[in-house]
Amino acid sequence: MSVKVVSFINLKGGVAKTTTTVGVSLALSAFFHKRVLVIDLDPQTNATAMLIGEKRWRSLYQNNYTIAALFEDAINVSSNFDVQKCLQKSVGAVKEVKTVDLIPSSITLIDTQDRLITIPAGKFKIRNPVNILYNGVMGILDNYDYVLIDCPPNLGYITLNGLRISDMYVIPTIPDILSTLGIPQIVSRVAAFSKEIGHEIVPLGIVATKVRSQTQIHSMTMKTMHYYAGKPMGSSSGLFYPTVFNTFFPDSAQIAAAADFLEYNTIRQKWGSQGKHGFFEAFAKELIDTIEVTML
Repeated sequence: MSVKVVSFINLKGGVAKTTTTVGVSLALSAFFHKRVLVIDLDPQTNATAMLIGEKRWRSLYQNNYTIAALFEDAINVSSNFDVQKCLQKSVGAVKEVKTVDLIPSSITLIDTQDRLITIPAGKFKIRNPVNILYNGVMGILDNYDYVLIDCPPNLGYITLNGLRISDMYVIPTIPDILSTLGIPQIVSRVAAFSKEIGHEIVPLGIVATKVRSQTQIHSMTMKTMHYYAGKPMGSSSGLFYPTVFNTFFPDSAQIAAAADFLEYNTIRQKWGSQGKHGFFEAFAKELIDTIEVTML
């Protein structure tokens, strides 16, 4: 497949993971004319709200046209999920963004995750709680250049479903101790999962968010991440600390406010007239380049 599937993960919430995922999806479309699918697996549904607004999401939720229907089918051995009815096309509320589609999330995923372990195995035990998303959406992925998955802030079954169809992943993080603490765990757990399913999932790198360069803790953590980038994690694990993207996102009220669902003509208007859109354009370009090098 030519499609590149990328999960966005952090074990801590509030690190601008969703803002980064949505922002780069819009930038890939507006600036680089890529076909992008966003899959919202986070039960907070923030990516969904940012891309289609609460009113449209509520209608989909009431009609069971969200990704939750797919997981409920696996639990209940039913067939209610229809990927074409769930798929929301040309989302983003920015006129120059024409090629971003969405599979919306649902708040019910909070309860669903704990019930996934109960799904029936099937005749030959081929049904598995980490293959649900794979079975539900693989038929449409080739319609896109990039699939970006907004994962919940954990490594439970819902996130593992996202990783199951991913070729690679990105770790958005605030450069502070609490936000970066789980990075080695992410790398080791994803590596173990990758080995178990026989499908390589490559860590593309860490992207720093909400950066306040003038503060000592952020400045020191940025230096620490760059220092450890590419170095072995432990003496015998065979794993390496992820590299760090050159692009980072400053702590900006303007960027945060642009997460609201409002109509705009251009990306530049949405992300601010003072050049804030440039961070997303730069990160999208760096992401494209990094993926191309990784896939060589």
